[in-house]
Amino acid sequence: MSDQPLVTVEAVGRKCPIPIIMLAGRIREVPIGAVIAVTADDPAARSDIPAWCRLKMQQFVAEVPLARGSAFWIRRMY
Repeated sequence: MSDQPLVTVEAVGRKCPIPIIMLAGRIREVPIGAVIAVTADDPAARSDIPAWCRLKMQQFVAEVPLARGSAFWIRRMY
């Protein structure tokens, strides 16, 4: 299993829940076991993305700080 994201969803400048809607629409672009990243600068993303992962049984991997916002890494579990 690779830990580097295969796909990055660019959601900087978008307000929640848009980054999560974008993530949900694109998670199937990566194979099961692979990582997808979402970039976001809305402070709500810090709690909303891990909560979505718990709700959808996906694995929240990491929050990586960026110059603007963060990249949130999610491992597709199914």
